[in-house]
Amino acid sequence: MRNGNGAGGAIPRRNETAFLKELAELTRLVEDRLKGLLAVRDVPEHRIYESMAYSVAAGGKRIRPVLFLAVGDMLGGKIDEMLPYACAMELIHTYSLIHDDLPAMDNDDFRRGLPTNHRAYGEAMAILAGDALLNRAFELMLETAMKQGADDAGKLSRGIRAAHCMAEASGVSGMIGGQVMDMEAEGRNLDMHLLDRMHRLKTGALIRACAVSPAILCGADDATVEALAGYAENLGLAFQIRDDLLDVESTDEVLGKPVGSDERNGKSTFVTLLGLEGARLALASAGADALDALGPFGEKAAFLAELAEFIATRRH
Repeated sequence: MRNGNGAGGAIPRRNETAFLKELAELTRLVEDRLKGLLAVRDVPEHRIYESMAYSVAAGGKRIRPVLFLAVGDMLGGKIDEMLPYACAMELIHTYSLIHDDLPAMDNDDFRRGLPTNHRAYGEAMAILAGDALLNRAFELMLETAMKQGADDAGKLSRGIRAAHCMAEASGVSGMIGGQVMDMEAEGRNLDMHLLDRMHRLKTGALIRACAVSPAILCGADDATVEALAGYAENLGLAFQIRDDLLDVESTDEVLGKPVGSDERNGKSTFVTLLGLEGARLALASAGADALDALGPFGEKAAFLAELAEFIATRRH
């Protein structure tokens, strides 16, 4: 990835070991909290808890909650206060994957190298597990806002605003709107304007919320929020372009799900519109724009800059 011509290119990089160590630590914090949130209960309806935990525990990159925590940490927020919101975002993301894999949607049999939720637990239970994860996410955020805001009206207000940001990003003006566009685009040739809009909603909206919501929780000013939004929007675009490239260039074993599904489903992608080389150039451009947006934060943004480079070069 090129560094770009803006201020983001001047952010010093640490060695790869330092980045991977911090990434692993943030991921561990998220994993530990998720396990506690989704413990299977000894109740008659225990299978819903098993189904929820199955998909969350299947792993994944945890990019969204890691981004959330990293932004909050950079802005001086307390990790333990940010963690419930970050985990809520992972619950929302996992719900969307469960539903996305359903026969009525992408009809996928594998996710992260394991049978998809509806293959493991049946279609009805998978639908309910997705619904339950979405509800649990907002229960968690509102519980946290009320607890942290019990003696601090400012924290209560910021918690509610952060939850609203995440609700908007996951609804019809965000992820769901993008999924509708994706579903209705099958078998059609989208132009670049529509393709860009679809992915800024479907993939980018949640990633943007993972940068904006912690800024809200930290009481950041408008200029800071705007810079982080610009970074995250380009990060989300880079994430999607890399996904499109991997769907063509990777293997089932490495990716953990069948490759070539975009072509089989007749979907327009950055690869179908731009070709492989054009998609690689678009990836480099989005990555450079993400780095440039970090300019106001200087060396404090080293991890975020390294995260952008990590996403642009990931293998799965």
